[in-house]
Amino acid sequence: MHIDSRDLEANTVIEGDICIIGAGAAGVSIALDWINSPFKVILLEGGGFEYEDEIQDSYAGETSGQKYYPLKSSRLHYFGGTTGHWAGMCSPFDDIDFMERDWVPNSGWPITKKDLDPYYKKAHETLQLGPYNYDFEYWQRVIPNLNPLPLDKNVVWNKMWQYSLARFGKLYKDTITDASNIHLYTYANVTEINANLNGNHIGKATLKNLAGKTHTVRAKYFIMACGAIQNARLLLASKSIVQNGLGNDNDLVGRYFMEHLEVPSAELWLSKPFPTDLYSWTFGKTKASAELAISEKMQQEHRILNGTASLVPLTIGRLQKSRLDTWADEDPKKAMKSMLQDWELAAEKAKKENKGAISKAYQLNTRIEQAPNPNSRVTLGSELDALGVPRANLHWELTSLDKRSIRKIYELIGQQMGICNLGRVRLLEFLQDPNDNSFPETVNGGWHHMGTTRMANDPKQGVVDANCKVHRISNLYVAGSGCYTTSGAPNPTLTLVALSLRLSDHLKNKIKD
Repeated sequence: MHIDSRDLEANTVIEGDICIIGAGAAGVSIALDWINSPFKVILLEGGGFEYEDEIQDSYAGETSGQKYYPLKSSRLHYFGGTTGHWAGMCSPFDDIDFMERDWVPNSGWPITKKDLDPYYKKAHETLQLGPYNYDFEYWQRVIPNLNPLPLDKNVVWNKMWQYSLARFGKLYKDTITDASNIHLYTYANVTEINANLNGNHIGKATLKNLAGKTHTVRAKYFIMACGAIQNARLLLASKSIVQNGLGNDNDLVGRYFMEHLEVPSAELWLSKPFPTDLYSWTFGKTKASAELAISEKMQQEHRILNGTASLVPLTIGRLQKSRLDTWADEDPKKAMKSMLQDWELAAEKAKKENKGAISKAYQLNTRIEQAPNPNSRVTLGSELDALGVPRANLHWELTSLDKRSIRKIYELIGQQMGICNLGRVRLLEFLQDPNDNSFPETVNGGWHHMGTTRMANDPKQGVVDANCKVHRISNLYVAGSGCYTTSGAPNPTLTLVALSLRLSDHLKNKIKD
């Protein structure tokens, strides 16, 4: 069922069993899981079904620290959320990502990968992926010409990826709107979550829209699924009862913002062409491919973060501009167009300039987790958006561990290439000085917002518990990658859907009590 909140009479009270705030990957995944249940689910989306700039404007804010994309264009604000321009890259976290690592400050989840495995499998159905199987040997049997580089897998191994074409806005619009117990309200922006006088229970949420109307939602349970930046923003802005914001007793809401560092880092020069499709990816065509990853043993031995390296033909990689330069527009549609045009231009130039090296020379691009850092954070700015909510400001701050880990990854890959007599690895200039821990402005993020409402058993270490419930608040939950304690190397969507489905199961058991 779909209702446009602009068409409701002012000050309408909406009541249900569960209220999901946000209709992106996390929120829609949970709503789908409750279809045909005996419970009334309210799903709130601040925008409509298509992009509208005046709606997108609420995502605008200031950035500081390490250079970052314009906040307004780093997510999408309509039904389906940022799956609207998602590349579809899916791979589960590794066992080590959930562990407490003494060389990674503030690491260690209160759950393990085994706790998520059943939900990873279920998330594969939601994301319309293949089997929940990421073993290289399996995919080598399924897809021809997946010849691996003959590296020692105890040092460098092939981490497999699958690719989803699921765009939730188009894929699940009819399913959601046709469901009798799912009540989707569009143009329903939550401007405050209202707690009781003790601040330990949520009684209602206040909705506003640009038509000037205000409404109220009452529910037994509330789930915030707005994305890591917006979830933190809304918690901090909900301070009519609790001065520092909800869930912020220990000044942790908004802290530990994490991104994936995605940056060209080295060049691989092979002694001769190596025929394989294992490391290639074409959007919409590739079912599975691999990136080079560092083993758990080597991560422990060298005390580094978890990361992967992808291979791009060198003639193309050298011609592509930094994504921070091409994705510089506040309008996400214009930013996307600029980035894609740059990629197309680089590919065309590469065809003309290539002199045979394309089959044996590659640019190695890093995707690596960011070390959890309390100084990397989301705060509220002084400027208000059109609905009167303080805008989110982002301070993105990296550490020496991030830089050292990237350098060591390519030292290990380079050593393996030499041992196998396959070729040589050349570090790019920003990595060549081992005493330089600074990052150039061209270091890209993956548009992957994580960690601002991190998970921990101890409320002095995190905002939510192992079931994604906000500490000290009986009926408020957070869904999505903001709950990540550490960010792993893979893109976050598969894991955030799995984590959201685990939360959904927890609430199904809870609501029966």
